[in-house]
Amino acid sequence: MNTTKTTALNYALWADLGLLVKFKLSLMVVVSSLMTYWVLAQGTFSWTDFALLTFGGLSVTFAANALNQAIERDYDKLMKRTAMRPVAAGRMSFSTAILFAGLFCLLGTSLLALLHPAAALLGMVSFVMYGFVYTPLKRHSPIAIPVGAIPGALPVLIGGVAATGGFTPAVVCLFALQYLWQFPHFWSIAWLGHSDYMRAGFRLINDVNGRPDPKYGLYSAVYALLSAVPITAYQLHASLPVGIFISLCLLIVAYSVFAYQLYMHNNAAAARRLMFASFFYLPLLFGLFILGTING
Repeated sequence: MNTTKTTALNYALWADLGLLVKFKLSLMVVVSSLMTYWVLAQGTFSWTDFALLTFGGLSVTFAANALNQAIERDYDKLMKRTAMRPVAAGRMSFSTAILFAGLFCLLGTSLLALLHPAAALLGMVSFVMYGFVYTPLKRHSPIAIPVGAIPGALPVLIGGVAATGGFTPAVVCLFALQYLWQFPHFWSIAWLGHSDYMRAGFRLINDVNGRPDPKYGLYSAVYALLSAVPITAYQLHASLPVGIFISLCLLIVAYSVFAYQLYMHNNAAAARRLMFASFFYLPLLFGLFILGTING
């Protein structure tokens, strides 16, 4: 019986740790960093650097998410989506969450420093911006989204620096793509969770008569289309195969169509379609860049 209880407690601890660091979301964040490295490393690809980037990036992302949940524990209790998070539900103490955040941050920046000093610095900037700028700003203004999109896109810069050793035009173009991708993605999530966010006092999107402002669908379409600018700049710099470049442009158009549908209908179904489209859009985007690098 005691063995069974111990096993159950250990499983519960690991499950709560996974919730604290948002394991699945963290993986998605780090994948963009790894794909950037794959695109840009070319002849200098190193499995050792790839591993350092993986575990360093994951650790820094874990740290930011743990800090976020510790800070927002009282607000998470007010939302159905987050009420059962470990700190909000009381299964994990505030100090334990902060301890995990500190340990993961130290581990992550140390691993990234083995790659490049700039990678470690960017990892720390991402952690600080997410935890101490974006997190409190969410309760005051929708400007939190463009601010939060900066640490959300920094993993691409980290992967680019690890691959090239600096901030090349290609690195900056891929950073811009990740930055612009986040607006339709997070606005669709904010639309779907609007009532929950309002209940907790978060102001991620403006409210019009109790509903999300429909203009966010239009804004999303514009930001999606703006991705054509860094893609064109990348093409001028790196000369992707014509077929890859056309495919990238068609992907941008498809993403913007999903966004425009949110503007036209301003309902949960359109927001959900845009959210799921955003999940597929980013890996497809980077996948095309990888394919272009291989074929180039």
